[in-house]
Amino acid sequence: MSIKGCMGALALVVMALAGCDQSKAELESTKQQLTAVTTDRDSLKSQLDAAKTQLAAAQQQIDQLKAAAAAPAAAPAPVVAAPAKPDHKSSKVPAGKPSTAKEIRKEEMKKSNTGGSSM
Repeated sequence: MSIKGCMGALALVVMALAGCDQSKAELESTKQQLTAVTTDRDSLKSQLDAAKTQLAAAQQQIDQLKAAAAAPAAAPAPVVAAPAKPDHKSSKVPAGKPSTAKEIRKEEMKKSNTGGSSM
């Protein structure tokens, strides 16, 4: 081999080693970036899981409140006692007690107009 050939081979080796050093630094930088991005991803994933848990809890509370609000509305109205019907044996109505709905309304109107109360 000639000196020229040896010098050319030596130059190729030096350039290859210099190129490896540059790629090694770039590789280390890329590894650090990957570690940082992975850490960020894991943090965001944890935050997302926590938000999903809070959302599920809030939805459960909404469902409970809706059920509680619907329960009183679905409850039957209190039963109002019907006015006493007169006994068929006697044609007289007990004094002071109206026998028909119209008479009951009249009595209520009288009470509300005079300010009287039944208690």
